[in-house]
Amino acid sequence: MEYKCKIPCKKEKLGEVRSFVRNSMQEHNISENVIEPVILAVDEVCANVIIHSYGCNSRKKMDLNILFAKDNSSVTFEIHDASGCSFNIENYEAPSIDQLIREKRKGGLGLRIVKQIMDRIEFESQPKLSTYRLYKKIP
Repeated sequence: MEYKCKIPCKKEKLGEVRSFVRNSMQEHNISENVIEPVILAVDEVCANVIIHSYGCNSRKKMDLNILFAKDNSSVTFEIHDASGCSFNIENYEAPSIDQLIREKRKGGLGLRIVKQIMDRIEFESQPKLSTYRLYKKIP
């Protein structure tokens, strides 16, 4: 089964992302213990696309697709970025916690958390479209 959503690229719309993910997963009777961390991961990637790729331009929209395996054993989240400013999430090396503390940096942990929550992450880049795929096995 597939669910599709277009989200205006502004931070205030991230609540819609979270609701869309939650509602879609609840329809498949997935445990809240799985849903909550997945919401965090999808929200983080969407926030990065909205902020860093689209510059919070509410006139632009980002696509979020959710695809459930026929046997409900896994779910795939596709985030489509047509901004032309892609970021290869697969190659991202998160800074160490010690480095973040030393530099007194805010942020920097989001993608580290995404990689810990999701079972697999893929990045696909075409001239006018980048796609982030987040995979999660459903116990």
